[in-house]
Amino acid sequence: MRAPERPCAASNIVLIGMPGAGKSTIGVILAKLASLDFIDTDVLIQSCERRSLQSIIDSQGYMALREIEERILLDLECRDHVIATGGSAVYSRAAMAHLAENGVVVFLDVDLATLESRALDLGRRGVAKHPGQSFAELFEERHRLYVAYADVTVDCRGRTHEMVCTEILGRL
Repeated sequence: MRAPERPCAASNIVLIGMPGAGKSTIGVILAKLASLDFIDTDVLIQSCERRSLQSIIDSQGYMALREIEERILLDLECRDHVIATGGSAVYSRAAMAHLAENGVVVFLDVDLATLESRALDLGRRGVAKHPGQSFAELFEERHRLYVAYADVTVDCRGRTHEMVCTEILGRL
């Protein structure tokens, strides 16, 4: 685990968090405010694979999606970007180390109740999880990984996307 809250000397801002945490939406706003380019790695995976995340899970299983995600993340070479990762990126130690080499990792910490209230359609969203695993179980499993990899943790409870972006920029 790296030291938390280090100043942003790196060129990328890497957003991690649960499905429904707002990584993609916050990423777009943050990129605009910081005059950076934006990459959504879930979209990148779908573009490279020419199919949806859920299609990958349905045909090959959730571990195949994690392996594809790791490969895509390890191949990602960019500077001056906001990168919104898939929620399962934290399962790959190698991918997270690669992302952290040129970026500051920001965990968008959203509580379980808020995530569940966003009515996530996990059966169509392409969430890499064990068959039969509940969202609460997935949350519990991943939360400790997000905390471990984060340079900066932002509590998103009760905040608008713009407020979260302002805090991120202020802390970097």
